[in-house]
Amino acid sequence: MSHYVKTFHAIEIGDGTDGRWAAHVRSAMAKAEDWLTEEGRTLEGAAQARQLFDTHMPELVPVLDRLADQLDSPDAKTLLTMATVRPFFSGCTQIGHEGTLLRNYDFAPEHCEGTIVSSQFLRPVIGMQEAGWGLLDGMNDAGLAVSLTFGGRFVHGPGFAIPLVLRYLLETCRTVDEAMDRLRTIPIAIPQNVTLVDAHQSRTVFVGPDIPMTQAHDACAANHQHLPVPDEQERTTRTQARLAAVQAAGVDVPSMLRPPLYQCSYDQWLGTVYTAHYRPAEGRVTYHWPGEHWEHTIVGFTPGSRTVALGRPATATTTDAYPTVARHSFR
Repeated sequence: MSHYVKTFHAIEIGDGTDGRWAAHVRSAMAKAEDWLTEEGRTLEGAAQARQLFDTHMPELVPVLDRLADQLDSPDAKTLLTMATVRPFFSGCTQIGHEGTLLRNYDFAPEHCEGTIVSSQFLRPVIGMQEAGWGLLDGMNDAGLAVSLTFGGRFVHGPGFAIPLVLRYLLETCRTVDEAMDRLRTIPIAIPQNVTLVDAHQSRTVFVGPDIPMTQAHDACAANHQHLPVPDEQERTTRTQARLAAVQAAGVDVPSMLRPPLYQCSYDQWLGTVYTAHYRPAEGRVTYHWPGEHWEHTIVGFTPGSRTVALGRPATATTTDAYPTVARHSFR
């Protein structure tokens, strides 16, 4: 078991034109060549990525262009399409119920951006930013909240990295039904589970390059889509055990901060980096860590930073570390 200290930042970027967004991401974007696939570094691959973006996310075209124009990288416009980036695989557990979305994001702390962003590209949105302008989870001013987990199958195909898809859903949709209709038509590069919540319903759907969008039987997700889960995968990720635990606990923050939902195998990229508790009808999100929390609202967002300790609470029972799993990230 490892312990980490990580600093999270909260920034307000408005519509992205005043330089605050660019100043924050410029250093990370300088490494864009490492994020792109081999195909994405070619003129043909860049053109295909832009065509895919223009076709499926036309509302965001002006936003992408004004963001990319502020960056020095010649690959910025291709990278921001997130249609030709290397896949990344994470842990995570999430549940939606009665207008609330609760999730644990499990990854390697040093490879999680840790930036809470308040933006107004097309509408007010708050979320945990990843890969420039994508979101790991978030909510909008219409009362819609979404989050992702990896779907557990190591396949890859043409399509978008899911953080940008979450951004797109929050920028263009008001309800779960609207978001599901849009999500059904968007190509997704790797298997992902998406949980969606509004004031009236909660849904989890499975998406990926090799399956049609499929609705789960409840609004919970860990890191599998279909049963049975291979024994090795279960030993590594304990995805079925976590799903059963969150189903039993319901929307309960203390349970998310205890094993088996709170994970500590950070060196294996399977440690809980943060817990997010969204109440989108109130425009309110609270990020939790053991002994620490940080709340933000859409109308009362306060920029700043918070340094927190990551690791299992001392009162929790220690369990065996997970075997190492090969991971990839945008950094």
